[in-house]
Amino acid sequence: MSLALGSPVFRAGNAIPAKYTCDGDNVSVPLQWADPPEGTASFAIIVDDPDAPSGTFVHWVLYNLPADARDLPEGVATDATLLDGSRNGTNSARRSGYMGPCPPSGTHHYYFKLYALDTTPNLGAGATKDQLLQAIQGHILAEATLIGTYSKG
Repeated sequence: MSLALGSPVFRAGNAIPAKYTCDGDNVSVPLQWADPPEGTASFAIIVDDPDAPSGTFVHWVLYNLPADARDLPEGVATDATLLDGSRNGTNSARRSGYMGPCPPSGTHHYYFKLYALDTTPNLGAGATKDQLLQAIQGHILAEATLIGTYSKG
């Protein structure tokens, strides 16, 4: 089963506004999704850039989002654990929370991936993308991907 994932600030395949990048306020992009499949216990989000020169760069790892969540506001805090119990993981810059697009040159593609899970991963705050993917293996009920682009100004 698939989910529908979108953002009110950019359409799939189009440019991410500068506000959400290193050229702007570097705050997280607002996201919205449809009702998940029955049995969803939590959500996880991974944002990465496979066009990075040194290999895929992870911009955000967020997990343990409540099952009743249907959106994320702009500017999610970078605290390790958020008020709703969700947790920020560690991005490729070894920081907690969202890190906006900041390509060194050219146009890069940013993959916003949402996972509906039948479990709440037993991970402390600060997990990496690989640790999260290992923890959710076999627990993904549905997933959605939203791709945006960005070129440094």
